[in-house]
Amino acid sequence: MSMSAGWYLRRLSRMGPREVGGRVGDAVRRRRWRSAPPDCPGVTGARFTAVLPAGTIAAIPPDAAKRLIAEADRLMDGQAEYFGVVRDDLADPDWGYDPKTGRRAPWGYAFDVPYRNEDAVGDIKQIWELSRHQYLTVLAAAYAITGNERYAERVAAHLRSWWAANPPLRGVHWISGIELGIRLLSWVWVRRLLDGWPGAAGLFEGNPVALNQIWHHQRWLAAFPSRGSSANNHVIAEAAGQFAAACAFGWFPSSARWRAGALRSLERHLRGNTFGSGLNRELATEYHGLVLELGLAAVAEADAAGVPVPASIRLVLLRMTDALAAVVDSHLRPPRQGDADDGHGLVVDGAGTDRWGSLLATGDAVFGRLVWWPTVTGTDVRTPLLAALIKPTEPAVARPASRPAHFADAGLTILRGPGEIWCRCDAGPHGFLSIAAHAHADALSVEVRHDGVDVLADPGTFCYHGQPEWRRYFRSTLGHNTLQLDGGDQSVSGGPFLWTRHAKSRVLTVDTSGASDAGVSRWCAEHDGYQPAVHRRRVELTAAAEELRIVDEVRGPRRAVRLAFHLGPAIAADLADDRAVLTWTRDGDDRSAVLDLPGQLNWRAHRGETDPPLGWYSPGFGRKEPITTLVGTGFADGVEGFTTVLRFRG
Repeated sequence: MSMSAGWYLRRLSRMGPREVGGRVGDAVRRRRWRSAPPDCPGVTGARFTAVLPAGTIAAIPPDAAKRLIAEADRLMDGQAEYFGVVRDDLADPDWGYDPKTGRRAPWGYAFDVPYRNEDAVGDIKQIWELSRHQYLTVLAAAYAITGNERYAERVAAHLRSWWAANPPLRGVHWISGIELGIRLLSWVWVRRLLDGWPGAAGLFEGNPVALNQIWHHQRWLAAFPSRGSSANNHVIAEAAGQFAAACAFGWFPSSARWRAGALRSLERHLRGNTFGSGLNRELATEYHGLVLELGLAAVAEADAAGVPVPASIRLVLLRMTDALAAVVDSHLRPPRQGDADDGHGLVVDGAGTDRWGSLLATGDAVFGRLVWWPTVTGTDVRTPLLAALIKPTEPAVARPASRPAHFADAGLTILRGPGEIWCRCDAGPHGFLSIAAHAHADALSVEVRHDGVDVLADPGTFCYHGQPEWRRYFRSTLGHNTLQLDGGDQSVSGGPFLWTRHAKSRVLTVDTSGASDAGVSRWCAEHDGYQPAVHRRRVELTAAAEELRIVDEVRGPRRAVRLAFHLGPAIAADLADDRAVLTWTRDGDDRSAVLDLPGQLNWRAHRGETDPPLGWYSPGFGRKEPITTLVGTGFADGVEGFTTVLRFRG
């Protein structure tokens, strides 16, 4: 999917003068850099000192180590899966190959590669993911745990292969700053985890090719930071990777300047990307996890190198951790909100490790858990590694005395009830910054789970590039549990990662006290995305009856409506007129609920339709599966509301 001239004009219209000036400077710099890149300055006497403290590896829980080694052995066999595509070619990777389309990215000056054009390049996410080198941190961790040099030798062979195939500024891996930043962070951890291997110094600080790559990565990041309307999670990854490398690989004349600049950027953008409540401003939960991982990794490097960091950085990470603990359900699953691309900051764990439990375990080790935090029963490798480097500090601020349920700045409310009922209500801003790149048109949507099972599900993301009809569907209003008017979205899309008009939502009423006294929890909000009409929604959770009531009102002239409810992949539905009986199994037990739908609408069940897409759920980036979606059609006359009642059976 290549971008049209119209997309670039719409994109330009969302930039301010300062951003436009910065991008003009970037364009001039790219033209100047087209000539042969300079060699890095000579380095003598370089030593790697940012090692793990003694006893760190011994503190890794045995079951977490076992999962990691199993993952490393699969990688040694050349096997992996990225975004739903199984690969068996990792023993000797082709760094420019996309196994999904079979295409290979063209060679040449990096900024000439049309990476958004799948016909010319392939699926860029598939190509870039392997070169984040996070699978190499897994192999390096397997060496650190076992001492088996075959893991270290494979890491060394792949790094030498990548460095030879991707010289500075040539090819697809020198286009995007987030890729360079995460790759640098991976290299820091690879060097740290291989420290006991005799060949480690010769692979990194004693290797002119490695030094040249590390220097050029940092030179690139210093020159081309994400700017203005693009300063979202990308700029955090750029700053964290740059800072980590400048701390751990501080061997160059520019290292101190790069380190200081990256730290300033990290501090500024961590604050800018995070609400005061601790939730990420992109309102895309997986990016909350990514930013938190990157921030923790950066603080670990600072403490390992003895570099002071502003107290505000630790404070933001503390608030992000407390917010995560507040919003997860009974199985430690956070909301499925906004875009999600399975991006991670630091990977040293095997398959089956709970990402969110891991982050909470790290938060416990670094900040200390609060009494209302959910219990984390799983184990991971990353927590003892990060906790060994990060110096615990006593928070200088008051933390929530009880579990927050309403995050006013983010417009996110969690209603909880007995039987492990969890309901997310959304009335937040439409994404972050002027383009709201990772937002979905999901104002006033709800997401409901019972004992961790998706009942009314947020369908997810599925794809970014190459399949525009699927990208549109998974971002659309119809793709979420909310009400659509006249067949359009509440917010106006200008293309992938670009919204040109943002619906404004506001919360009118919140009362979550009913969760604690078996009473009624209430939420009411409205948005202006269908001007002059206003969509208002009320949600009530009656704890004693295990009943969720949703009332939708459209204030304004008569409009055609479609009201959608997307059932989770585990839910079977029997629809008769305006009643659906829902059944599923959890831990061997049969569960059920009844969904009484508004009788004014004509209801139909859709499943796995493709023309146009309807009835789909994406469990992870690049993967989708059919689900049942119930859609009611009719008209709103501005007088009568639409009432939906979900009753769980004991």
